[in-house]
Amino acid sequence: MLTESHKKEIQEAYTTWIEAKGFKPRKGQRQMIAEVARTVADGTRRVCIVEAGTGTGKTVAYCLASISLAIALDKKLVVATATVALQEQIVSKDLPDILANTTLRFNFSLAKGRSRYICLKRLEDQLNDNARSTLSMFNEFMDSDRAMLENLQEIFSDGIWNGELDSLEYEINSSTWGSVTNDHRGCTNRRCDFFAQCPFFKARASLDMADVIVTNQDMVLADLSHGGGVTLPSPEEAIYIFDEAHHLPEKTQTHFSYSFYSQRMMQWLETINLFMGTLTQRFHRPDQLVSMSKKVAADSKIMETLILELEKSMATLDFDKRNGVVEIHRFRLGEVPSEIVALCDPLASYFAILENSLVDVEKYLEELHKHGNDRGDALEADTWLSVVTQNIGRISEAKELLFDYANSVSEDGLVSHGRWIIRHEDEERADFELVTVPLHVGEILKKDLWDRCYGAICTSATLCALGSFERFTERTGLNFNEVSLNRIASPFDFTSLATFRVPSMLEDPRNANAHANEVAQYLPKLLAEEKSALVIFTSWRQLKDVVAQLPTSTRDLCLVQGQASKQFLLESHRKLIDEKRSSYLLGVSSFSEGIDLPNEYCRHVIIAKLPFASPDDPIDQAYSEWLESMGRRPFMEVVVPDTALRLIQACGRLIRNEKDFGRITLLDKRILTQRYGRSILESLPPYRLDFDKSYES
Repeated sequence: MLTESHKKEIQEAYTTWIEAKGFKPRKGQRQMIAEVARTVADGTRRVCIVEAGTGTGKTVAYCLASISLAIALDKKLVVATATVALQEQIVSKDLPDILANTTLRFNFSLAKGRSRYICLKRLEDQLNDNARSTLSMFNEFMDSDRAMLENLQEIFSDGIWNGELDSLEYEINSSTWGSVTNDHRGCTNRRCDFFAQCPFFKARASLDMADVIVTNQDMVLADLSHGGGVTLPSPEEAIYIFDEAHHLPEKTQTHFSYSFYSQRMMQWLETINLFMGTLTQRFHRPDQLVSMSKKVAADSKIMETLILELEKSMATLDFDKRNGVVEIHRFRLGEVPSEIVALCDPLASYFAILENSLVDVEKYLEELHKHGNDRGDALEADTWLSVVTQNIGRISEAKELLFDYANSVSEDGLVSHGRWIIRHEDEERADFELVTVPLHVGEILKKDLWDRCYGAICTSATLCALGSFERFTERTGLNFNEVSLNRIASPFDFTSLATFRVPSMLEDPRNANAHANEVAQYLPKLLAEEKSALVIFTSWRQLKDVVAQLPTSTRDLCLVQGQASKQFLLESHRKLIDEKRSSYLLGVSSFSEGIDLPNEYCRHVIIAKLPFASPDDPIDQAYSEWLESMGRRPFMEVVVPDTALRLIQACGRLIRNEKDFGRITLLDKRILTQRYGRSILESLPPYRLDFDKSYES
């Protein structure tokens, strides 16, 4: 319950912050503070959904509302963002600002994934010739700069560097860094000789002292997949803030997807046999290892035979080319044919047996490492141990996919997963990739997160699709009637600040080539009207087709995605505008979000066409198929709402503050000529509209 003392503390913090910053209180910001505080303090209605328009100041709002309450409740506040940019902003700007300008006192820490920290064990192995030969069996040894690795070891040993990638004072190439970092599958945790010095576990320990933990949604999902409380606080002890929450369903879907490559797995099984033989010889053929090695060899032969049979069966399937390149066979309603099920079922069981065998090897090496009489054997066992641990994880993932394929027909008739096979052709033979993706990630989130956590806030500028939260709640597994739903309008006066224009276009965007040609003819004139603009395309193909047709005089003023890193393009653009020169950014959908170009840096946002998702996306196809099987309408229930949200995000690149202004131009007449287009138009902020009157008829 929100007590009077809690209210007073939050109100005082807000008043102090407003006065210190010289701001005027914002109605929307106060509203958001109240709703978040009520949810956190309530304990019954534990999830609050807040769509807060651009300019609301939502980061400060949810921090002021929740930090003191979380401390009072003895819970950890976990702020999970979707992008690195926002994560860094909160840690380097927002939280220090609150500490400096309010009476609130708290500790905060940044939680990063393992890949941002050096693995001291792998670093030592990369510099040890014997260990390198072991690692190279599984391609765990990568090409790397030895001098660079020796320098990393030196500056870490001297206490100059803390082992975190982002704190290095110089650039390091991805291959070299990849050779000395690790993931959860290859980490032996407390069994590792370097555990006490490990940068990752030291950083993790700092989380215990923090009241506020800033992380990303991927790390939250990774922690939940291991039961919760592994790296981050357990859900029961946490209050979550999901900023940019509209990304959460897709990230969950990606995180809980699996894939299996037939040829790569064949090669991997061969390597396992080589590995077991070498391991047995290295440790002087102990009876226990010899027995394990023989069993793995025998099982591997059976597994190889089953995979070959599986490939023959998959080769008979009909494959469709996607984007002219990728060949896919998608199983209708996710149901795998009986002849493939008959092979996946025993194959999954053998993978389970292989997993158990390697777990036994892991236990043997662990015992040898701890209690071996020979010091050399004990040290080398540690190197082998990390390789075994890594590959147990890989086996487990392959096993899970195969069991999923073997049990693709559910008893309740619910289509739980989308399943498809991708055929990859090379010079020698085809490699078949089996894929499974959960369609109803809301079930995962409900079980692992919502039903367990103390409380959660989901916020973003785009959570309502066509004026309703239903699409978001369905995707996330939240009960529409049991959560707090709040929609807070932006404080910006969009009618006076921005014009939304739809010019008269001849070509229908569904005719991709003709529409691209028309856009290429129209674009130079549009760009010439302003010194700065952002042009957003729906596909790489469309972007390339249009750029190729632009006159040289226009193209020379354009910074095109793909020419350099996104950050470099943005910095170059800002520099050109600061120099009073013209500059135009051209990119695809990733330029629709997370880009802040206020005032003169962007006076015109040009959107080539309505941002429909690719019709070839197998996940969308599988979900639409399931909806149709239930008698529902996927186009109106999914396609149109999602398109509306993406359009709002793209339009949101224009007005970034109260003094900003500019224009939005959509080169797609369907928003005015099609019935669904009108509903999308009505969902936009109240821009001043400008379009040909003939469309009104």
